Amino acid sequence: MRARRGSDPSPIRFVKIADAQARGLTPSGSDHMQKITPFLWFDGKAQEAANFYVSAFKNSRIVSPMRAGGGEPTPEGKVMSVTFEIDGRQFIAFNGGPHFTFSPAISLFVRCETQSEIDELWEKLSEGGEKQRCGWLKDKYGVSWQIVPPILGELLQGKDAEKAKRVMSAMLKMQKLDIEGLKNA
Repeated sequence: MRARRGSDPSPIRFVKIADAQARGLTPSGSDHMQKITPFLWFDGKAQEAANFYVSAFKNSRIVSPMRAGGGEPTPEGKVMSVTFEIDGRQFIAFNGGPHFTFSPAISLFVRCETQSEIDELWEKLSEGGEKQRCGWLKDKYGVSWQIVPPILGELLQGKDAEKAKRVMSAMLKMQKLDIEGLKNA
């Protein structure tokens, strides 16, 4: 008896799906140019998290949810993973279960040109999460983010060593980074 195409009931089907997505293949099998794709492991909240992230960032979208074909460990039709884009960069959110959680050892660094962009993303991403020091926050799913203006690096690497020390001292006292506060340090 031949199985229908795409109806592999084996428990490793989710691995095949994840592998195809990680290799940059969409459900239709077309190639994508992105070589490295962050793969984020969630405990049953991949779709919810992907929707949250695309709502927080402009120029973002859900690319494709991948649903299980049935069998163990995931019932047929349940979302297993979701490919989404933030500003043209693809991510994969995966429903992998409770086995792994996020750590601040890996964070997503967001370059924000203006204070209004910092303010907006800071509030959106920290909603239900945890605001931390030095421009870091943890979102409600446990993913760590750094919301940082490029002026910070310029000020810290400038020729004036005393100014750089003052900027560092000011930054260490901040939660959400304040561009004017950094410049005036």
